[in-house]
Amino acid sequence: MNQNHHEFQIFSDGACKGNPGPGGWGVVIISKKSRIELKGYENSTTNNRMELKAVIEGLKSITTPSIIEITTDSKYVKNGITDWIINWKKNNWQTAQKKPVKNKDLWIDLEKLTENHNITWEWVKGHSGHFENERADSLANEAIIENNTPKFKD
Repeated sequence: MNQNHHEFQIFSDGACKGNPGPGGWGVVIISKKSRIELKGYENSTTNNRMELKAVIEGLKSITTPSIIEITTDSKYVKNGITDWIINWKKNNWQTAQKKPVKNKDLWIDLEKLTENHNITWEWVKGHSGHFENERADSLANEAIIENNTPKFKD
């Protein structure tokens, strides 16, 4: 391994209450030296957008070209970035059914963020007891709860 490359593992997950509805994303980023957890919230979104956002935010936090393994429980994210995006771009961001690709803005962001890194994509079954994936799921759900808890007024 090249000395100026860092190795990271990213575990990401998104959650949504209703589709669309309030959503959250969570990500755990682990390197040899550190472990950080990030989470965020959007008021009206979809599950797929939150899955994408989790990976995007994880990658944004890694500023040097790196070797990264990304683990997601979203086949949509994994297949989209490794496979489908090639034809979407060829077809001017239209699906095989000639419909506009959903979440194009986030796919463009994600692709740009992947360009400087050497990334391997892993898919893990959601809620299957995978420790870091469960943690990312908890973070995504915490973000929703924290932003949707009724505030008591005096």
